[in-house]
Amino acid sequence: MQPLNQHRGGVIPLDRANVDTDQIIPKQFLKRTERTGFGQFLFYNWRFDTDGKPEPGFVLNREPYTGGSILLTRNNFGCGSSREHAPWALLDYGIRVVIAPSFADIFYNNCFKNGILPLILPEETVEHLFQRVDSDITQKLTVDLETCQIHDEQDFTASFEVEPYRRYCLLNGLDDIAITLQQEDRIRDYESRYPDYYLLTNPV
Repeated sequence: MQPLNQHRGGVIPLDRANVDTDQIIPKQFLKRTERTGFGQFLFYNWRFDTDGKPEPGFVLNREPYTGGSILLTRNNFGCGSSREHAPWALLDYGIRVVIAPSFADIFYNNCFKNGILPLILPEETVEHLFQRVDSDITQKLTVDLETCQIHDEQDFTASFEVEPYRRYCLLNGLDDIAITLQQEDRIRDYESRYPDYYLLTNPV
């Protein structure tokens, strides 16, 4: 998992509430066994028409948002099913930060496990950001996880909070497996103290 310390990127304003995981990555694209390759199908039903052609009105198909890496959205983002493919699709597209007033719990947890920062800001702050992006005042944001500050290139700044353990994992690029492997020496030492007969019947 790639560490996330300070991230600067273009803002993608997705002005929709209650975006569920089936809209983030529709069910027909869940046949892959690896975590990569889902970005091309991100928001597929909104992003493309029935012939597979880009919908010109959708935000990901409009300049200057096509290369953005910070998604700005509304309440309850990531609701619906618990599919982990949703953050996989966002990350594969290039999105490292999602800003919203609230997130669905399972999606929120899955983001941290996959190297995405789901950043909760007050609803009035999110609304203010939408207005700034719409007016072309704010096109890029810098999210500093070291200082827990977010700012643009003009006069916008805001503080945010992240639970310390999750912040530590993102800063150091540690997922659940990497956290466990930090204790590899202790694990091997513990395993080495198993009786020989147990190792023969229960290989580790």
